[in-house]
Amino acid sequence: MKKYIRQIVLPLTAAAIWGAAFLAQGNLSLVLPPFFINFARSVVAVIALLAVDLGFTTYKKAKHKEIQPVDRKKLLLGGLCCGLSLCGAVNVQQIGIGGTTAGEAAFITTLYMILVPVFGVFLKRKVGVNIWVSVAIAVVGLALICQVQNASLNISYLYLIASAVFFAVQILCVDYFVQFVDGVKLSCAQFFVTAVVSGIISLFAEDVDFSRFAETVLPLLYLGACSSAIGYTLQIIAQKGTNPTVVSLLLSMESAFALLFGVLSCLITGMPIKETPLQFAGCFLMLTAIVLSQINPFRPSKKQK
Repeated sequence: MKKYIRQIVLPLTAAAIWGAAFLAQGNLSLVLPPFFINFARSVVAVIALLAVDLGFTTYKKAKHKEIQPVDRKKLLLGGLCCGLSLCGAVNVQQIGIGGTTAGEAAFITTLYMILVPVFGVFLKRKVGVNIWVSVAIAVVGLALICQVQNASLNISYLYLIASAVFFAVQILCVDYFVQFVDGVKLSCAQFFVTAVVSGIISLFAEDVDFSRFAETVLPLLYLGACSSAIGYTLQIIAQKGTNPTVVSLLLSMESAFALLFGVLSCLITGMPIKETPLQFAGCFLMLTAIVLSQINPFRPSKKQK
């Protein structure tokens, strides 16, 4: 049962949280600049994760359970690698999401699920034929989502594609470092790095209108406490010691959740649905490519005797 929860429930919960986060990110982009948004959400995430880590430690001490020693060197290096890649991913994504819908942004960003095994080639991992077929399908899907047939490529789409590259790197970093350090501590470290880098860039490159800050508190709290602290920690815990095929597949469902929540939001508020039928077709192709890419994942090459 514990393995089922870790492998199925946790990543699916993270996917739903991330899907809803696209709506919050879109609304915040109308009020606050991107680097400040990610500085604020990361600070909230660090505070929340420190509280969670303290709670776990206190509980273990009270129950006289063994507390694993912290490999400070691995935690520092892991936090730096995961944090810098995450910082690039969320900030480039936030820049791009302002010019798209939640569904479009989610499906383009989810390209990382195909890039991860493709990048595995450079780590000397074998890549199955299904991956290359997935890439071909994803290219067609992206073309429809980005409306290249209208010859008016939105620069926001390029930002989101770049974000997918950063997310792929972050996932590979997590896959490596989660073997050596506690998941909550690693998540806290990566958001600390993201907060510092985003805060410095925002301080020197952005003008923040604090007169409207009050209306952004709830979305920022959701992004910080739920999407960042809870979502990414669930990702890290789910990736440790479980089937990466199932976990990756369920995490990729964030795109479907984002599209669903976006359409429901339009129906509830009476706003028109912005996606065209061709863009919905592109989303379907992207989801197909994502599922296909995870059916027969890459395996490490066998060692020669």
